[in-house]
Amino acid sequence: MRRRLRLRREALLTLLLGATLGLLLYAQQEGAAPTTSAPRAQGRAVPGPTPGLRVFQAPDTGAAPPAYEGDTPEPPTPTGPFDFGRYLRAKDQRRFPLLINQPHKCQGNGAFPRGPDLLIAVKSVAADFERRQAVRQTWGAEGRVQGALVRRVFLLGVPRGTGTVAGEAEAGTQTHWSALLRAESHAYADILLWAFDDTFFNLTLKEIHFLAWASDYCPDVRFVFKGDADVFVHVGNLLEFLAPRDPAQDLLAGDVIVQARPIRVRASKYYIPEAVYGLPAYPAYAGGGGFVLSGATLRRLAGACAQVELFPIDDVFLGMCLQRLRLTPEPHPAFRTFGIPRPSAAPHLHTFDPCFYRELVVVHGLSAADIWLMWHLLHGPNGPACARPWPVPAGRTQGTGTVAGEAEAGTQTHWSALLRAESHALRGHPALGLRRHFLQPNAQGDPLSGLGLRLLPRRGASL
Repeated sequence: MRRRLRLRREALLTLLLGATLGLLLYAQQEGAAPTTSAPRAQGRAVPGPTPGLRVFQAPDTGAAPPAYEGDTPEPPTPTGPFDFGRYLRAKDQRRFPLLINQPHKCQGNGAFPRGPDLLIAVKSVAADFERRQAVRQTWGAEGRVQGALVRRVFLLGVPRGTGTVAGEAEAGTQTHWSALLRAESHAYADILLWAFDDTFFNLTLKEIHFLAWASDYCPDVRFVFKGDADVFVHVGNLLEFLAPRDPAQDLLAGDVIVQARPIRVRASKYYIPEAVYGLPAYPAYAGGGGFVLSGATLRRLAGACAQVELFPIDDVFLGMCLQRLRLTPEPHPAFRTFGIPRPSAAPHLHTFDPCFYRELVVVHGLSAADIWLMWHLLHGPNGPACARPWPVPAGRTQGTGTVAGEAEAGTQTHWSALLRAESHALRGHPALGLRRHFLQPNAQGDPLSGLGLRLLPRRGASL
């Protein structure tokens, strides 16, 4: 009798353990490990549509791609299903070393003793040097703009799959990211590099590390613009918008999205399981392509984001931090983080015409060539090339026809204007650069001898 009871207990225990193991395997397969959901705003329901705010709609997967997708490396995106198990295990790791710093970026001088009026912070990846160059030499140039002092930094993590930069050197790999980025930092003094993997879902780490860095090294900055490397910014219009604003008051303005619902479709790169975020809608947030905030809000956000649980979508995470501070982002129609739609009443117009850009602040989704072209069309010697006929080149570019013919056909290549803009821009370049056209085999005694490369001065420039 006792033996039967013992066998029955053992059988029940075996079944219980088997069921528990099955549940654990199922949970791991579903990627739904439990975690704390973002807190609901106290005493407030999900907001309804507000005039001037963008109400989020799920993207149409069958729609045509934007007219001006980048031809240089995009910020890294997931190549497969997001490993939420790994994310949940590492989500509390939020302090990473700063490998390349610019501690004097916001120091004042005689004319500007308190430092910059506007700090431009651009999210980038190590391989995207071409876009960084386009930003440096167009809308992101440092110096005085309309009487305001402008400074610039690029925000980077370690290229994925290479480990830390120190680890690369120890392993003897051939990527040389450390030396390349340090040389670029030496030439331009605008690189901030942290020791986390530069992946799409680590953009939130860039957010919190930049907020902490700016609070420490730029405590007196008046305003900060933060955006992607594939945006075009009309800095003059931005400064006009900020002129009447008090940097000591709270401000975060951009393309504001409300009532965005979490994506529950596994195939989407924005897929968020209900166990990670269980509320029906995200708090209001500004599109991460580009937004501006005051120095006061920057410092408050740095403290609030240190207390908010990390979330894998960076602009939504910032909305959660704003919600914690009981701040509402301010919508502005000149921030176009979803590009410029073609007017339905004038389908023949080019959305790349300078007329569309001269009144805007931010336009998202441009290649490096687009940024060059638009900058020189807006800042040419004869003023903005708005609605002017395109010049006809002496010869033809194979496959494109004359530029006049392109205008008649409604195409958007504009090779003539692009080449003229690049020719104009390359005059007076800085003496040093890392553009791939100027990387040549190493000469003895070169500062980059370990890379097998050397930096050449541009023609006509002196060292």
